[in-house]
Amino acid sequence: MQRHLAPMRGGFCAKKADEMTETILIENGNVLAEDGAFSPACSVLLNGDNIVATGAAADQQAGQISNVTAIDATGLTVMPGLIDAHCHISFDEVNSNDELFFHRDRPALAAIIAARNVQKVLRAGVTSIFDADSIHELSIDLRDGIEANVVAGPRIKTGGYALLTSVGGTAGRLIPDEGIIGYGKIVRTHDEIVIETRRQIKAGVDWIKVHVTGLIPGQHDRGEVSVWSFEELELVCKVAHDLGVPVVGHCRGPASVVDAARAGFDMILHATLMDDAALEAVVERKIPIVPTFTFQANLIEYGDKVGADPHIQDVFRREIADSAENLKAAYDAGVPLLSGSESGFSVTPYGEWHHKEMEVFVRDIGLTPVQAIQTATINGAKAMKMEGEIGAIKKGLRADIICIDGDPTYDVSILGDKSRLKHVIARGRQVDLTPPAIDRSAISGWRTNNYGQIMTQDFVGGH
Repeated sequence: MQRHLAPMRGGFCAKKADEMTETILIENGNVLAEDGAFSPACSVLLNGDNIVATGAAADQQAGQISNVTAIDATGLTVMPGLIDAHCHISFDEVNSNDELFFHRDRPALAAIIAARNVQKVLRAGVTSIFDADSIHELSIDLRDGIEANVVAGPRIKTGGYALLTSVGGTAGRLIPDEGIIGYGKIVRTHDEIVIETRRQIKAGVDWIKVHVTGLIPGQHDRGEVSVWSFEELELVCKVAHDLGVPVVGHCRGPASVVDAARAGFDMILHATLMDDAALEAVVERKIPIVPTFTFQANLIEYGDKVGADPHIQDVFRREIADSAENLKAAYDAGVPLLSGSESGFSVTPYGEWHHKEMEVFVRDIGLTPVQAIQTATINGAKAMKMEGEIGAIKKGLRADIICIDGDPTYDVSILGDKSRLKHVIARGRQVDLTPPAIDRSAISGWRTNNYGQIMTQDFVGGH
């Protein structure tokens, strides 16, 4: 058996067009199963984007192949690539809604930058992301470019513009009464809901996203409130489902969760502050929930380093604390929890905090490390519409694998330690984990006056 390591350039191993399918044998690693059990000193054989064998069968088949790239994973945990079920790859680490809405008005530049940022995500061991909405709907084209090997990146499933009513989303009066702003499209009538939903599906979205709740200026003490009627939510689901596309909702507060569940939503982002009725509604339909506490957790823990308002820190602290019990109850009743980082803001920069949600699940929600890992692997496949294809290491599944030094079933935080991440294989190809030698420079007009440092782990004193 010939053993070699292909030279690396850019994001993936450099190979000629007629050599894109590579056979890789990962040997001697501790392979992590879905239930948290390890198969020690085990082999995994990959051919292109397929896991073709594991264990003794992998060694036997590899011995019959003349040209195999071998990876010695002795002492490493071999596990599925991480799945981030709430990422905003087009935002480019914005400091504010003002920056997002009014300083990201150059579609081509935004696409170029997103193509670079998506590689940071990949180098962090994230092999799949769900991008619920994007500015200029550029994630649709980025997804297709990655699949066509134009640029290196994780698998992407994406929405288009988030659907908003004129009351708004989380940006108050920055949301206009009609038209498009940033990542959102305002729909004012039933006809507009139907037209926009059908337009997005024609454009190629994987999901339709609805901002079910928003902040109303002058009523901030109420938090986010429902800004859609039940009939409107039901209409979105009917139109989308008739065309075979699922619907996801941004929901904070019990009424919005109840309405989204009853209307037929297929996944809920946040689902915070649920009451008994909301809990009953999501349990009845087993609707996957992506709590996405990473943003809040970072501001709670590190907000003093970037001058965060202590009042906001306290609000976020209470949001997690007041949501934990019912989220755990939902999980115990069979509702899948998914891990999402909300990467795309200055508080959650790309490639830095994709592991953080798992830490929150263990510390605040009460999941075990193994259960938390499942939220970012096998459960995450639900957001990707790839159940039974990704999220585990089994014969017949896709070849998304990471090798990490340490045991994440004991401590999930090691999944965020880049020094421990030794190998990333995405769609059957090795990823170059070396960042670009030259960092990007400032772009005129791209950012507002900087009032907050990009919250990298190095900056806050993490890994």
